[in-house]
Amino acid sequence: MKRQFVILLCAAIVQGVIRIPLKREKSLRQTLKEKGRLSNVWTREGIELLESCNSPETASEPLQNYFDVEYFGQISIGSPPQVFTVIFDTGSSNLWVPSVYCTSPACLEHSRFQPSQSSTYKTNGQSFFIQYGTGNLTGILGIDQVSVQGITVQNQVFAESVSEPGSTFLDANFDGILGLAYPSLAVDGCTPVFDNMIAQNLVEQPVFGVYMSRDPNSPVGGELVLGGYDASRFSGQLNWVPVTVQGYWQIQIDSVLVGGVQAFCSQGCQAIVDTGTSMITGPSSDILLLQEYIGANETDGEYGVSCSSLNSMPTVTFTINGINYNLSPEQYTLPDGGNYCSSGFQGQDIPPPSGPLWILGDVFIGQFYSVFDRGNNRVGLAPVVPYETVTNGV
Repeated sequence: MKRQFVILLCAAIVQGVIRIPLKREKSLRQTLKEKGRLSNVWTREGIELLESCNSPETASEPLQNYFDVEYFGQISIGSPPQVFTVIFDTGSSNLWVPSVYCTSPACLEHSRFQPSQSSTYKTNGQSFFIQYGTGNLTGILGIDQVSVQGITVQNQVFAESVSEPGSTFLDANFDGILGLAYPSLAVDGCTPVFDNMIAQNLVEQPVFGVYMSRDPNSPVGGELVLGGYDASRFSGQLNWVPVTVQGYWQIQIDSVLVGGVQAFCSQGCQAIVDTGTSMITGPSSDILLLQEYIGANETDGEYGVSCSSLNSMPTVTFTINGINYNLSPEQYTLPDGGNYCSSGFQGQDIPPPSGPLWILGDVFIGQFYSVFDRGNNRVGLAPVVPYETVTNGV
């Protein structure tokens, strides 16, 4: 499968902010479904990070849409720069890309880092290991400069994969992952890229904003703003929610309602806002009941409905810090072609001490602009402005 990557909007540094545009293309989710490998896709609970690491602008990064509601953009590593496509993941804290020494089929289909071609590369010498639900990823750690749309971080520790077994990464349209969660998720004190941006005074504010477009008419998939956020992408005021645990971007949900009726989290529950998870997930028992409430039926391990029935399905509401965040059936389902719409909810049991957790993934973030504020340890949420509203200047 040949990779494709097109940036539709040129990134620019505006008032010290980095803007990174995103592009929409055929989803990996649909590709895997066509190949009968959809059940093999890794999910958040299947990742156990075991790697060891020792070690006044804003930027806007365009993001591409992957897996229907997964988004990625470009970075570069080394001197001269070697370009990679990465998922910007608020559910992890480490940066990894394929190494030139990796001969797995997945690596051969993607851009690979060549340390000998970078004059600023330094050897770290430690190994890393990441366990996924469908296999593992192993490699070594290196140190080099990492650039994101004009912001260059010096002496960034990152992982170079030398083995990527399985087919999931083979089919992916991204090369690696850049984690944007708290440093506590990075084992042995490896400093995440955004933390180094803050420490090296490369961003105007210790804040970043994420916009994910779900509009098929929009020419861009979304935008990541490092060092600030874009107020034109949302309506009204940001509603700020305190981070409850500084690892993931974890917050408290007051309740979950279906059709306006209390259904889950009657005593409150914990959730993470995660750009690296496609769906909205929750404890399997709750999600199974939720699928029943919305009328979704199981077929080949996947839940969905007839798209013609969307107008009779209930609204699902997440109440967070006293504010209701409503998702209509059109917003919490994914059109799969024909008259079939997949449910945007998925069961996922995260064991203690981290879990149980709900995950507000891209199905949620696609409707609510999300601001991640490291300076005040809070998440800001506000309804996304529809693409046609922006273009019409309303």
